[in-house]
Amino acid sequence: MRVQKRNHLGVVVWSYEGEEVERGDQHIILNAFFNRDDRDDGYFVWQRNDRFLEWYYTDRWYNVFKIHDRDTDAIRGWYCNISRPAVITDFLVYADDLELDVFVSPAGEITLKDEVEFNALDISAEDRARALEAADAIRQLAAAKTPPFDS
Repeated sequence: MRVQKRNHLGVVVWSYEGEEVERGDQHIILNAFFNRDDRDDGYFVWQRNDRFLEWYYTDRWYNVFKIHDRDTDAIRGWYCNISRPAVITDFLVYADDLELDVFVSPAGEITLKDEVEFNALDISAEDRARALEAADAIRQLAAAKTPPFDS
């Protein structure tokens, strides 16, 4: 399955392969491996070949990546992209990223990321409101340890 991360204008900014794990009427779960070099973002160190279990939804304004350590497979956290609902076909998944992100640590700490970039986007008031609602929904799901934040 090909995965495309697109910017708010629909331009592809990152693409990679994932393996389908589960598919429902309004979601797909993929298994993929982080394909960029190690990078420390201050709140999290991204590691090449970490395993991501990725949830994409056609009816939600976010996707969720459950990050597993490349060496031990331990859960390192959940990275949530606030995006327009995903488009899922037989061979392709993509979503338009809206810059705002939520990171949930294994201890349950919740960090909102990239607010400045989100606020600078030229998007509709409706898209902005839906994005903020999505960030709140993720916070609530994570705090309640609701799937996929239940491990």
